[in-house]
Amino acid sequence: MPLSLLHTRVLGVLVEKERTVPDTYPLSLNALVAGCNQKNNRDPVLSASEAEVQAALDELKAQSLVIEVSGARVARYEHNVGRVLKLPAPSVALLATLFLRGPQTAGELRINAERLHRFADISSVEAFLEELATRPDAQGGALVVLLPRRPGEREPRWAHLLSGAVEISAPAAAADGDVSLEARVAVLETDVAELKSLVARLTAGA
Repeated sequence: MPLSLLHTRVLGVLVEKERTVPDTYPLSLNALVAGCNQKNNRDPVLSASEAEVQAALDELKAQSLVIEVSGARVARYEHNVGRVLKLPAPSVALLATLFLRGPQTAGELRINAERLHRFADISSVEAFLEELATRPDAQGGALVVLLPRRPGEREPRWAHLLSGAVEISAPAAAADGDVSLEARVAVLETDVAELKSLVARLTAGA
């Protein structure tokens, strides 16, 4: 069953908080709502109600992706992503980062996932992404996909597939030998801006 944006946000928050604030994990419903609606490190920013988050939790519990544990006063929740999807911790960290921030390049994922798992280098990130992208159907199929590079982008981005196929909102850039004029102009504009910034810094320091 494809997961909604709120489903993946709930799972991402649970994975994140397990690593970053272990003293308060598993999370209460209130803590989960706050994490889902957090403004930093989130894309897109949500404004989910307590009832909406509770409904998402109930649906995730039905798929065994979330487990409810008894707390001293209130119910608390923990994720079960690694066990259900049979994934190692580094792969769970990458998925959670995609859940929280949307499609990202391998370099962005390495930086943004650092609090959840420290990857040695980008090659390590790419190796785990390739494993997630080439999972056999017997294990549930691919969980991530490498998106076509769009005009103006220097690197392609990765997206998760737990919410179904990813819509490609813009045409992919052509191969290096046949890059569209629009893509070339976008890249040149970026280079010019970087050069202007460098000149300004050198002039200020002269």
